[in-house]
Amino acid sequence: MDLTLDARLAEGYRSGSQSARVLTEDWIARHMFCPRCGSDRLSHFENNRPVADFYCPVCGNQFELKSKNGIIGKKVPDGAYDTMISRIRSDSSPDFLFMGYSLSRMTVNNLTVVPKYFLHPDIIEKREPLSDSARRSGWIGCNILLDKIPIQGKIDVITDGIVSDKAAVLNKTARSGKLETKNLSSRGWLFDILRCVNAVSNSIFNLEQIYSFEETLRHNHPDNRNIRPKIRQQLQILRDKGFIEFVGNGIYRKIL
Repeated sequence: MDLTLDARLAEGYRSGSQSARVLTEDWIARHMFCPRCGSDRLSHFENNRPVADFYCPVCGNQFELKSKNGIIGKKVPDGAYDTMISRIRSDSSPDFLFMGYSLSRMTVNNLTVVPKYFLHPDIIEKREPLSDSARRSGWIGCNILLDKIPIQGKIDVITDGIVSDKAAVLNKTARSGKLETKNLSSRGWLFDILRCVNAVSNSIFNLEQIYSFEETLRHNHPDNRNIRPKIRQQLQILRDKGFIEFVGNGIYRKIL
């Protein structure tokens, strides 16, 4: 996989954002494979499509590219807040490709896939409305909070210039699909407990360690008055899906 951006494509653009979009989208179209089915190429949708940037010509899955000159941080700006929430609730959101690139070196440095079933309204941050003097006065955008997505939903294709094995990417994407659930409430609970499990440093942990997150979970789910039974239920789901193993006596083991 060649990580070099085609600098010739930036010629003639006065807008830095426009030239960057052309450079990064061209790279995806030439080099990125489909992380879902393994097809060698992704196809570009026509310009200004409101939902996605690319699709797989084999399996039909859709992708939206978010790129930044530098390192992708904890939050990534996206479009209109109401539109994003509507897409998540209707399950019409595409998978996301988050790219970090270097314009000074004209290279792609980092690329991460986030499947759409890891999106939830809780990870979408509403931005302040644009000021009265702005061209789109009152418009409300949003940020995607990447740090709230469990690590199982962030599949690295390129890390600091190192390209991951394609088979490993496909396997991780397929395994992450075991966590897919259409119900947003169930999705929110499952991923909250998964984040709690991930936060425990050891591979072996006990139920009391997960109970220690009870106040955070109560804050995230104020309508639920049975937090501990819900924790046990979600741990059982993670066990059934093959992400943790029940050892016995309230002890669990992470399955890496």
